[in-house]
Amino acid sequence: MRSQAAARAAAARRIENDHPRANPGVDSGRPALAPAVRSVLRPLVRILLRNKVDVWTLVEWVKQIYVDIASTEFPVADRKPTVSRVSLLTGLTRKEVSRLWEADESAGVDSARYSRAAQVVTGWIRTRGYQDAAGDPVELPFEGARRSFSELVRRFGTDVTPRALLDELLEAGAVTRRGDRIRLSARGYVPRTDDAEKLGILGEDVADLISSVDHNIVSPPEQAFFQRKVAYDNLVSACLPELRTRAARRGQTLLEALDEFMAANDRDTNPKLAGEGRHRAVLGIYYYEEPFAGAASEEDANA
Repeated sequence: MRSQAAARAAAARRIENDHPRANPGVDSGRPALAPAVRSVLRPLVRILLRNKVDVWTLVEWVKQIYVDIASTEFPVADRKPTVSRVSLLTGLTRKEVSRLWEADESAGVDSARYSRAAQVVTGWIRTRGYQDAAGDPVELPFEGARRSFSELVRRFGTDVTPRALLDELLEAGAVTRRGDRIRLSARGYVPRTDDAEKLGILGEDVADLISSVDHNIVSPPEQAFFQRKVAYDNLVSACLPELRTRAARRGQTLLEALDEFMAANDRDTNPKLAGEGRHRAVLGIYYYEEPFAGAASEEDANA
């Protein structure tokens, strides 16, 4: 009968076969990559643990993405991707690559509901006919062939029903209702209680931000995308409420100005628009605050 030590050694060999060690030269070639990736992963792992996702589930997701990107975005010229090629790029065994290649990736969180609600709110704000003389969104009746909430949803909400979308916007605090009249009370849509929608935003917005950073890493300066932030680490607590308010107000103003320009150049909004190509463009604004965990300031030390 094998000893426990022998059994553990055999298990370790099986793990090594399924999960070969990373190339030891990777870290030495990219000394700044490891701490940068760890910084990105920390808030993500916090979300995963809060949602009861263990490390092996994450590993499986990561392996699937490695195989997908290696096979679709890192091809050899004029050759179809092969199991051996993907195995070489990813460090996975050929057996693992074959299994993952055939597996169906989880569809994940569907963010379509978020997108439809946001499109309806945006259409309400920017579309002539839904604005008063001052350019502000008008109060709408629920039903009606022209200038009603139902007509707005049919125009911008695609396949969602007006009743379902109204419930969604009411829950999010984006609209208020008085009898049959519906008033827009927020100039944007952010889900408040639906965790699935919030996680959908995580998948969209964080992916766009990291893709923008990746573009700037590999592109020459003259082709870089706009990527800026302002940060201070010794702010007094009393200024934070006003800072949040200023960030939200000015950020919303900028987004609405760019939304107007983008809508004027988008074929979905203007089907008769002339021009070639089809492109997706995104500008995101975020705000974050937390107690500073670094060394205490002189004032704090002397307090």
